[in-house]
Amino acid sequence: MNSRIPEFYVRDRSDRLATVADRCGLDDDAVDALDADDEVAETVDGLSENVVGSVSYPLSVATNFVVDGEDVLVPMAVEESSVVAAASKGALLARSTGGFTTDTDGPYMIGQVQVANVADPTAARQRVLDRADEIAAVADDQGVLVSHGGGCEDVTARVVDTPAGEMVVVHLLVDVCDAMGANAVNTMCEAVAPVVADATGGRVSLRVLSNLADCRLARARCRVEHDALVDRGDGLDGETSLDGETVRDRIVEAWAFAAGDPYRAATHNKGIMNAVDALAVATCNDWRALEAGAHAYAARDGYGPLTTYEVGADGDLVCSIELPVQVGTVGGATAVHPAGRAAMDVLDVEGADEFAGVVAALGLAENLASLRALVDEGIQAGHMKLHAENVARQAGAPAELVEAVAARMVAEEAVRESRARELVEELG
Repeated sequence: MNSRIPEFYVRDRSDRLATVADRCGLDDDAVDALDADDEVAETVDGLSENVVGSVSYPLSVATNFVVDGEDVLVPMAVEESSVVAAASKGALLARSTGGFTTDTDGPYMIGQVQVANVADPTAARQRVLDRADEIAAVADDQGVLVSHGGGCEDVTARVVDTPAGEMVVVHLLVDVCDAMGANAVNTMCEAVAPVVADATGGRVSLRVLSNLADCRLARARCRVEHDALVDRGDGLDGETSLDGETVRDRIVEAWAFAAGDPYRAATHNKGIMNAVDALAVATCNDWRALEAGAHAYAARDGYGPLTTYEVGADGDLVCSIELPVQVGTVGGATAVHPAGRAAMDVLDVEGADEFAGVVAALGLAENLASLRALVDEGIQAGHMKLHAENVARQAGAPAELVEAVAARMVAEEAVRESRARELVEELG
């Protein structure tokens, strides 16, 4: 198989798919699985390069959310059902005490202009600051942000000591309104480069936004009564496990573990991003930018958790989260992809700031439910039930037998497809 296919990108999608099928020896079933219907094909072909088909994710809705006093249904595109279940469970835990309250810093993104080969970086930095108004005016001449109430709000400069020597780095702080903002900020950085070069006397190199969006933070908070944290057996046997105060204290202890150990913090934050990414994918927002920003922010003082848990004065569990949220309600794939637009209709938010608040609440709900499970019955209890149901389906269990087959496999600690097939025959 030769991966060199000249001008592959200029071919139509059906020709590209046929070429890949021929070179990779794909059978008809594989080709049919990759192929998309005409409406979807036309959309995805304009969103990426070298498109041959599309991949469908389950589009779920997380329930129980109350965010800033309003009920919200949260669309999530993710292949792991436990992610949606945990988000809904976390929202339910917070619901009886009013749900989540949020606040945001506003939709501010940072653009960077890198200047190398500067004779006197400190003096060059000051010259940039002296011309900050001029640089901001040039930035604002680009695009339509100013007409929508946004634009370049500040120009700063830093001297950065790098392995290649000292450099001057100019920052544009840009209000991107309801957009994610990458294209607008990159355009501004390109436009101001000649002015920056003239001011510094150096060589301008990179001109691009930063995904460490620490001026675009979103925060969410909730309070959970400790009695609500008791696992009452989900109706299976009526028995409870740990008491609520013990679960509460162990959640705080689990958070402290993440605060003290980056190995745990990485998994702690990964759980948060399970939900955040799923909402971003559902609404065709840039989940890679969210990932980069969140983990970079978590590492600003040594890698740690994005959430905080403590015991309140009334004995309730007090939960909070703070993270950069780079999302938009206008522009990009969100405006083009019909499923993305439909997901935004489900979410029904007014602007990027409200969207960011929901993102923060979702991440906190996911983390809260995950920690509650970890400190009590263990993460595998819920995961294994859902995994067993998937195994049952893979084994050909009809819909009416899936739960029964899964329950038997979990009880027997034999979650495997061969056992599922045996149980399908036995129970059928």
